[in-house]
Amino acid sequence: MRTTGMKRALLGAAIAAFAFNASAAHAATATSTATAKILRQITLTNTSDLQFATIISGATASTVSVSTAGAVSCGAGLTCTGTTTAANFDVEGTEGAVVVVGGDANVTLNGSLGGTMSSSLTYSDTTITLGASGGSFQVGGTLNVGANQTAGDYSGTFNVTANYQ
Repeated sequence: MRTTGMKRALLGAAIAAFAFNASAAHAATATSTATAKILRQITLTNTSDLQFATIISGATASTVSVSTAGAVSCGAGLTCTGTTTAANFDVEGTEGAVVVVGGDANVTLNGSLGGTMSSSLTYSDTTITLGASGGSFQVGGTLNVGANQTAGDYSGTFNVTANYQ
């Protein structure tokens, strides 16, 4: 009986060895490629501020709008003089890359002698494609001027962002 058990054990080992070798005979291999794309870090530079110019307020509330091209629209009852400009931002990064731009929707302007005004902001583009010298976008806005608005110099800051798409 011992010999029969031994023969069975050897037969089982031989079958197992053939089974392992059969798997190896049917094995397949493949290759893959690893890739990476490197983009230059984005730089964002403010080259001009949003200027609503000099405004003489009236007895009723009104608005002053500066387009993203810098054109002014002075509301009823207000007098607007001086230079107006849209805020301008230069973006540098990898040529040909698409950049998503945006930022704050509103800004509050605080007066040097008290008082506040709010402005909604308008962006010239939501995406830009960078050229060899980068790209740019502009920010205009509509300023809410109160009736008999408190005199003074008003200013406020807003944030803009630029991220690769």
